[in-house]
Amino acid sequence: MATDARRTADEYGVWLLQLMEREKIKPEAIKSAIMSCVVPQATFALRMLARNYFHTELLIVGEPGVELGIKTEMERSSEVGADRLVNAVAAWNKYKEALIIVDFGTATTFDVVDGKGSYIGGVIAPGVNLSLEALHRAAAKLPNVAVERPARVIGKETITAMQSGIYFGYVGLIEGIVARIREEYGSPMRVIATGGLAPLFAKATAVIGGLEPDLIIDGLRIVFERNCH
Repeated sequence: MATDARRTADEYGVWLLQLMEREKIKPEAIKSAIMSCVVPQATFALRMLARNYFHTELLIVGEPGVELGIKTEMERSSEVGADRLVNAVAAWNKYKEALIIVDFGTATTFDVVDGKGSYIGGVIAPGVNLSLEALHRAAAKLPNVAVERPARVIGKETITAMQSGIYFGYVGLIEGIVARIREEYGSPMRVIATGGLAPLFAKATAVIGGLEPDLIIDGLRIVFERNCH
């Protein structure tokens, strides 16, 4: 479900209970809940969702006392998005080596974990869909198109030209930023991709060495176990 700060706990509850019923999961089977969120306005409703529908307190990544198990070498650690830190936790737990995590979300982020497991920073670029939407809004004659790999780089009409610009433009962005991060870091680094559009772009470049579609879910599990077991 797309994040919408206007949704109430009951709106989230109706949606979630329907999904759980489809998967034959009973509400009483839920004993605990954890969340990483970068939309503070949605936190209250989701906290009430956990209390009212599952009778549990929501563990929120980033709140005081929640241990992640990794060090953060940032000037202002509180400004780092909780989702980026959770991704770093999961990636380090699996690979135990220097990493670049490329997350294709609302923003396209590059998060860097050093060889000791510390989160040392990253890069934030506009997300793929965000760029397409901005292009459509700024130029009235340009249509809103789907993100997909075109058959060739040179587009023969407007839609394929836009798809080429977005797709191959982001491939170039990935390769360029990864190369610069590796050069600055000075040692070999594994690159993994996650997020909704990761499968589409992971196939386009040899720079990406692994696809982890459920990275943030795995990270939340690790953080939960570290704090509640």
